[in-house]
Amino acid sequence: MKIQNFSNKLLKMENHIVFKIYSTFKEHAQISKQQTKVISHKSDQKVVTGITSVLETGEKDGIKHTWSGQVDTSQKASFIWKFDWEELKKQGCNRLVGHLIVTSCFASWNPQRVDINWTDTKHAVSVTVESGGFSSYTVLFEYKLTAHSAESHKPEKLFPPPEKISFDEIFVASDKTDVVLVVEGKKLNVNKTFLSIHSDYFSSLFSANFIEGQMKEIEIKEVSYEDFGLLLSSFHSNPHFPNDHTVEKLLEMANRFQVLSVIGIVEYHLLHISKIGYEKMLWLADEYMMPKLLERCIRQMDSFEKAGKLKMSPECEKLSDRTNSLIFKRLLEII
Repeated sequence: MKIQNFSNKLLKMENHIVFKIYSTFKEHAQISKQQTKVISHKSDQKVVTGITSVLETGEKDGIKHTWSGQVDTSQKASFIWKFDWEELKKQGCNRLVGHLIVTSCFASWNPQRVDINWTDTKHAVSVTVESGGFSSYTVLFEYKLTAHSAESHKPEKLFPPPEKISFDEIFVASDKTDVVLVVEGKKLNVNKTFLSIHSDYFSSLFSANFIEGQMKEIEIKEVSYEDFGLLLSSFHSNPHFPNDHTVEKLLEMANRFQVLSVIGIVEYHLLHISKIGYEKMLWLADEYMMPKLLERCIRQMDSFEKAGKLKMSPECEKLSDRTNSLIFKRLLEII
């Protein structure tokens, strides 16, 4: 009966942690949504011919653009947009998300859309259209972009760096702890059942099949005290949430010690709060098997420019064959 009551208390504690994590992330996501600004523009009708020409230059709310176009000898229409939103960044914006659409005014082709998710302030976008066999076309383009303020994407303000966490205070002995984990000679007081609920690794370690299951102190080897404390504190009753400084180490530790709930917490952070670059985000999603994040990253592969940037990054060589295949299929869709 005592064991059953204790288990019920632990389950209630787990539900409390999950609710707290969800509530905090939801609050942060709502703050982020409030600190945005929608900027849209629609051009006048322009005529593109066989001579390369600048069709339009403009600026709106800190976003400068130059639009050029040409029809080649095979009657394909090619367009290039050059964007510069350095001025908008000076106002506090650190990300633009949205889309651009170029349209034939007389339906010579279907509207062509380019999805946008930029953190760099200068970008070139190109579109080539298999057209209707004419030497000139009347066209227009429009964009709708959401500017996210830098304040809404500063997780370091929401989450303190790991060096400020006092693990000695968090994992002090109490009537709820029943085993001591020793890392680099330092002690962490924990509860066997609670850790076993979260981790198959600890469930096996504390079982009757291992001698450690009967020990009052268990040494955890080949890991630093700081890294191990960071992992345990992320699903403690008073959890310390991930930030962009800690996500990679948390994923590494959660993978090693089989704490799937922590991987889920980190994935939520990467999806809704993080401002880690695209290439590293893709690699993390692939390496640590975060399906929602991987799906979004594949969907965001929306230009050969982005593919080229990925190819030049150190993360590219680390990607699995499966993810490389998904990227290839995605690029085929946008040809």
